[in-house]
Amino acid sequence: MGGDYAPQKTVQGAILALNEISNNTKLVLFGNQTEIIAELNTNNIDAEKFEIVNCSEIIKMDEHPTKAFRAKTNSSITKGFEYLAKGYIDGFASAGNTGAMFVGGYYSVKAIPGVLRPPLSTVLPREDGGITVLLDVGANADCKPDVLYQFGLLGSLFSKHVCAVKKPKVSLLNLGEEKSKGNLLTQAAYLLMNDNPDFNFVGNCEGRDIFSSNIDVIVCDGFTGNIVLKEAEGIYSIMKKRNLLDDFFKRFNYEDYGGTPILGLNKTVIIGHGISNENAIKNMILLTKNVVKADLVSKIKNNLN
Repeated sequence: MGGDYAPQKTVQGAILALNEISNNTKLVLFGNQTEIIAELNTNNIDAEKFEIVNCSEIIKMDEHPTKAFRAKTNSSITKGFEYLAKGYIDGFASAGNTGAMFVGGYYSVKAIPGVLRPPLSTVLPREDGGITVLLDVGANADCKPDVLYQFGLLGSLFSKHVCAVKKPKVSLLNLGEEKSKGNLLTQAAYLLMNDNPDFNFVGNCEGRDIFSSNIDVIVCDGFTGNIVLKEAEGIYSIMKKRNLLDDFFKRFNYEDYGGTPILGLNKTVIIGHGISNENAIKNMILLTKNVVKADLVSKIKNNLN
C-alpha cells in the first residue's frame, strides 16, 4: 500500500515481476485484500499466483515514522516486517514511508552485530557502461571516520556479490584527489581506508569522476550522497524534458533500478521511490530477489566476524 500510486501500480509491478522470476519464488503482497484482488481481476490475473496478507491500516507518507509504526500494527509495512522477522519471507520491499521502513529495519530485524550505522546504497550509471555503488545516500547525514570505513566494506561486498564485480575498486568522495584534501572527516577516513586489508581502496575521487571513472564503489556521508543522487535525478529530468536522452542518459532513469537496499541489517530490506510506477516496482522486486539470492546478509556477517 506504499507509494503515491498504490495499490494500482504496486500490484501491476508485482504482475510484471511475476513474469520474470522463477517458479520457486513466491511473491507476498501486504495490503487491503479487497483492493489487491480487484486490481488483479482488472488485469485478468489469478489471485492464487500470489500470497496475499490482508492489512487494514496504511502508514501515510506524512506520518511520524516511529509513532505510526508502533501504533499501526496492522499496516502493510508493520505486518511485512513481522513476517520478515519471523522468517516467513526472505526479503521485504516497499515504496512507502521511508522513515517507517528504517524504523522497521532497526527494531524488527535489527542491524548485524558489529555494523555501526546501516547505510542506504544505490547504483549509478557510468559512461563506460558499468555501474558504481554509492553509499550512503541519505540514512546517515552525519558520520564518523570509522563509519565511512565500514561503508567501504559494505559497498565492496554489495558490488562483488550482487553486481558481480570480482575485485571492486573503492574510493572516497572528496573535493580533491590528494590525501590531505577535504574536511576533518574525509581526511581521517582516508587514513583509515588507505592500505587496509578489508577492501581495495584506490584513493579519493572528485564529483566530476562519479559518472566517468571506472570506480566501483564511492563512499560518502548520507548528506553528500543524497545530494549526488538527487542531482542525478535532476539531470535525467532536464535531459528528458529537452529531448536530449541518449543511451547513456537513459540509464539515469530511477525506474530501471527499482530501489535502494539498507545494508547491514539481518534481513534483506529494499526501499523504493515514493513516485514509483509499475516498472520501478517490478525492478524493486527483482532487486530484492537478487540480494536474497546472493545471500549478502550472510557474507556481511562472515566478513565482520
